[in-house]
Amino acid sequence: MQALTTLLSIDKTVRQPVYLQISNQLMELVKKGTLQAGHKLLSTRELAEQLNIHRKTVVQAYDELLAQGWLESHAGSGTFVAKHLPEIKPQQLLKESINPAKMAGFTFKEAPHLNREVIKSKYTYHLDDGFPDARLAPLEDLSRAYRSQLLTGNAYARLGYGDTQGSAWLRQELSVYLNETRGLKITPENILIIRGSVMGAYLISTSFLERGDNVVVTELSWTGGGNMNFLQAGANIIRIKADEYGMDVDHLEQVCQQQTIRMVYVTSHHHYPTTVALRADRRIQLLRLSEKYGFIIFEDDYDYDFHYLSKPLLPLASADQSGMVLYCGSFTKTISPAFRVGYLVGSENVIQHLAKLRRIIDRQGDNMLENAMAELLQSGVIQKHLRKSLRVYRERRDVFCKLLKEQLADYVQFQVPDGGMAVWTTFDPAIDLVTLAQKSLQKDLYFSDNLWHKNATLQVNATRLGFASSTPEELAQSIDILSGLLKH
Repeated sequence: MQALTTLLSIDKTVRQPVYLQISNQLMELVKKGTLQAGHKLLSTRELAEQLNIHRKTVVQAYDELLAQGWLESHAGSGTFVAKHLPEIKPQQLLKESINPAKMAGFTFKEAPHLNREVIKSKYTYHLDDGFPDARLAPLEDLSRAYRSQLLTGNAYARLGYGDTQGSAWLRQELSVYLNETRGLKITPENILIIRGSVMGAYLISTSFLERGDNVVVTELSWTGGGNMNFLQAGANIIRIKADEYGMDVDHLEQVCQQQTIRMVYVTSHHHYPTTVALRADRRIQLLRLSEKYGFIIFEDDYDYDFHYLSKPLLPLASADQSGMVLYCGSFTKTISPAFRVGYLVGSENVIQHLAKLRRIIDRQGDNMLENAMAELLQSGVIQKHLRKSLRVYRERRDVFCKLLKEQLADYVQFQVPDGGMAVWTTFDPAIDLVTLAQKSLQKDLYFSDNLWHKNATLQVNATRLGFASSTPEELAQSIDILSGLLKH
């Protein structure tokens, strides 16, 4: 065997103490079988001299391994690799050695529905999926409220474990706010605080779907959180038609007559991804069908507050007389995606059930953030921010649609959305959106390449172009980039 000192290397420029460098390297030599059980090590003095380090450093390294059971010391005889360790044959170098940091030694089944690009906010210009502008967020108010929650009150209660259902204060303020703005008739016991709509979709799917259950979505639907969670739960996805008035409820009834439906997923206020609102008569009919056929309605109201015409239509949950609707909302679109606070609303027994499941995947949310949000709701800061954002986003919608019409009329078609933060834009069939998106990234402009919206039943050459997160000047620059790419 090679001399021990040739197998050890010391780097005094790194932060890790030298004694740990030695002990860790010796441990690896034992694990690989280079140093076998019972092998006698150099004395601390000999090893220190050969490595040109202080003897106390080697003593500390040996003591570390003695304490962990890798070595054993015999008075008068020296220090040895522990004899109780199993015999390990030295590893042979392979032509293609496996790196366990990259590849596991066991196999597992990949789920194709999980293979979806993760959006990262790293580009100067962005016509995103419909995100808010975090520059408008009341961050100073939120910072003061968060600091207040950190530093005041009983520290044991404030910084300890809380209610799995979420901050009692936030649930109280939310119940008041949702009753006033959405026409709900709920108490704090009807609310579960979650970390966003994706978590809501996961909890609902895991709790109420069994393998083989049928879930209805529209032909174009929310792949990123909704469909992926339904598939992960083992459900079958059934796609039905949607038009300029939202989900085709007559088509839904035809499906219900043919097979059992467990759940219907709907974005009633601003249909995802096309942004159209579900017409009032269809809302009534959907609720009636739910009562008749016994399916759950999962109503995702991801951007209810941003409607630019008259007062927005009240959600399905406001007219639910039979306890069939699970209503989900989030502050993601209100403030920014970085602040993960959302809510599920349902019957008390359902919320209690979901809270039990939430406990085993995420013991509780961020109590400090939840209470800070409660303070901003109670003081009216959130409401004031929403009024301001609504004016700003309406202006940006108008600017963006004007730019699309003036500069890209030969390449795109669209309807000015009544609400939301994005424009559903159909491109000329001759335009390859994937290629266009890739070329745009080279110009520091991001937009979705449409792959999320394609499925087996419907092929569209369209995508969502978000306007809310960009100033009018940034929107103009983004359209200039697109225009230049399309015209050359």
